[in-house]
Amino acid sequence: MVGNEHGVITTLDHNAQVRSQVRLPDGVKCIVADDAWIYAGCDDGNVYDLSGKVPRVAYAIAPEIDIYWLDIHDGVLGVSDADGGITAVDHEDEFLWRRPGRGRSAWMVRCDDDAIYHGHSRGVTGYEWRTGSELWHTTTGSVLFGWQEHGSVFAGTGTREVVRLSKSGRLDRTYRCDAPVFSCATAEGGEYVFAGDSQSSIYCFDAAGTRLWKLGTGCGSAYSMQYHDDRLYVVTTGGHLACIDASEPAIRAAQAGNVPEVRDIKAPRQAPQPVQPTIVEVTSDSGAGVVVQCRDDRGRLRVQVLSDGYRRDWSVQFPKGIREPGARYLVTEVRESSRGGYYRAYGDIRRLR
Repeated sequence: MVGNEHGVITTLDHNAQVRSQVRLPDGVKCIVADDAWIYAGCDDGNVYDLSGKVPRVAYAIAPEIDIYWLDIHDGVLGVSDADGGITAVDHEDEFLWRRPGRGRSAWMVRCDDDAIYHGHSRGVTGYEWRTGSELWHTTTGSVLFGWQEHGSVFAGTGTREVVRLSKSGRLDRTYRCDAPVFSCATAEGGEYVFAGDSQSSIYCFDAAGTRLWKLGTGCGSAYSMQYHDDRLYVVTTGGHLACIDASEPAIRAAQAGNVPEVRDIKAPRQAPQPVQPTIVEVTSDSGAGVVVQCRDDRGRLRVQVLSDGYRRDWSVQFPKGIREPGARYLVTEVRESSRGGYYRAYGDIRRLR
């Protein structure tokens, strides 16, 4: 999936064939996954859930926050911003906490079960996700992008390197590039480390820090990147989405100076109309799906499950923009949060007559 400044999100298969397109009301900053849920951060200050046919507003960030990057883990949203601030928002779109941070231009935020990792102009800081208390801070070059694995976080920096930190803040290793690093990613467990620099080059290192290859993209510098199933996907300053074969045979071939011929694929010219996330289809069929109801809870609209087999005292993570007191809705699926205590709605949402 790739989003652009016009708000268009294009979903492609792994051979770059277009499957679908949708258009949000403003430019797309980033697209992040949280288990089965996929979210897009938008320049209108909202975070949209893309798991159904129609994108819905899942989180509405304060309008004074200029969002730079987002990450979500088990419904808890981390937001880093232009002023260097860090914000945590819970599954009900209510602020857990907000802090000014130690630096400015915070391009990195990554979340896990224990902490939120925040990269900015003065390095990387770890915060306890529930309270916002600072756990540690490590000074690095100005951070321009971040990545995480199970026991490590990686930060691409303006000082021409990717730094690998333990999740306790210890500096474990550096991976040296020839220009400031706009983006970084790793293969599973950090077996290979990838970096994209400001001079339109991509690097591959082994875990020990040995540079294996350097490759010119031919289509601009990689502003962000993702690794999946031996392929590295980058979006560039030239407005391209590119895919690089990063498998072990391809790495060996690249070391020998052999690279494949690039296929150039054009994006669809006709962009879809912007979505209307507050419009809900109405149905009278409650047979396939889970029924939930919106209720007033001391002045706040909460959603609970009515279908059998679910706890009635738990709330459901559900778009605020379509909540109406007493209304019943049919959702594709409801799953328990891995932390427990609430449910998460997944898939399409229709209002019941």
